[in-house]
Amino acid sequence: MSDWGACILGVEGLTPTSEERKFFAKTRPFGFILFARNIENPDQVRDLCQQLREAAGHNAPILIDQEGGRVQRLRAPQWREWLPPFEQVAAAKEHAEEVLYIRYRIIAHELYEIGIDANCAPLLDVPRPSTHEFLYNRCYSENIENVSKLGLATANGLADGGVLSVAKHIPGHGRATVDSHFDLPRVDEDLETLLQTDFVPFKALNDLPMGMTAHVVYSDLDDKPATLSSTVMNIIREDIGFDGLIMTDDISMKALQGDLCDLSKQSRDAGCDVILHCNGKPDEARQVAEAAGYLEGESLRRAKAALATRKDPQPVDIPALEAKLDQLLNGCKHV
Repeated sequence: MSDWGACILGVEGLTPTSEERKFFAKTRPFGFILFARNIENPDQVRDLCQQLREAAGHNAPILIDQEGGRVQRLRAPQWREWLPPFEQVAAAKEHAEEVLYIRYRIIAHELYEIGIDANCAPLLDVPRPSTHEFLYNRCYSENIENVSKLGLATANGLADGGVLSVAKHIPGHGRATVDSHFDLPRVDEDLETLLQTDFVPFKALNDLPMGMTAHVVYSDLDDKPATLSSTVMNIIREDIGFDGLIMTDDISMKALQGDLCDLSKQSRDAGCDVILHCNGKPDEARQVAEAAGYLEGESLRRAKAALATRKDPQPVDIPALEAKLDQLLNGCKHV
């Protein structure tokens, strides 16, 4: 057993309070995740990341959702704004792979400069016309093969910038017609269909270091959402072949009903390696951390393996990349 807590936690504000510092020192969470409430300017974020790592007592990965479009926590004027991924891909046409690589290489540069070393991307869900709007334009393409190719370009751009990627939402959220922040989606397709469609991009990129679950019920597999289902977790590990660290989607989302302690324990028992809790509420974070316990066994191995893929950024000329992006887009906006 390690002394890393099997959790990734949010923080309330722009700097950790003394109580949060004591809690993180005791719990030693595997990682942290930042949101808009934690972001004021580059120097402040850099200092926050340093303080969080010092409090946890190890070089904890610090995550963020910087997909671009509606889901990006770093905003103008201090950071670049981006089109939603689906719109970016449409504008890029035949250059989509190179455009997404450059886009996420630039994003990685911005993240790494301020101490953030993990991005919750690529999003490998395959959308359909019925996909709920909360997700649709965050996806890359309705074509399964393109999702895999564009997801790989995204992951490569992040990796070359020294940033870990998180494949989401494993094993596939694209058929969901409700927003899992508020309701529990249900997918009724049979396993064979899912293995040939929604699950394909995750199998194609099953060597990524980390993945985030889908709070989705796949009724042919289990009556529990994937996050709480050992059956679905086994399919992720065996049929999809994903051996990276698996974190839950935010355990406090309304798709999951019940006590946070119980949900955290169920997720760990199902096979999730780490519990993600995002809202930074101290009382909730304590419940989650206590229920999640500590990393050990295969979960600890996967955690160490994920961190071992961290590398220093490759040299980059950002103005040259931006010029190339403009050239590839041929005057179409990327912000």
